[in-house]
Amino acid sequence: MIKAIEGKYDGKGFKFAIVASRSNDFITQALIGGAVDALVRHNTAEKDIDVFKVPGAFEIPLVAQKLALTKNTMRLSLSVLSSGVLRLTLTL
Repeated sequence: MIKAIEGKYDGKGFKFAIVASRSNDFITQALIGGAVDALVRHNTAEKDIDVFKVPGAFEIPLVAQKLALTKNTMRLSLSVLSSGVLRLTLTL
């Protein structure tokens, strides 16, 4: 018999930082809303979610790196490039 091991999707007790670009704001706002909704539905407290907005996709890695050095959080980066490509990165 095959043994299946599955993790639980539970964000209770974790802190999250969402880094999103302000470019293509109409789309990134929907992405931020979806990310926050998914985290809250998986027991993450709203007070444990911070959203950082940067001017464009170029600044996202800089802010994510700064957060990595200063905060004990999981980082979720969202950006929509001008070519219509979505970039999503989760850093632990």
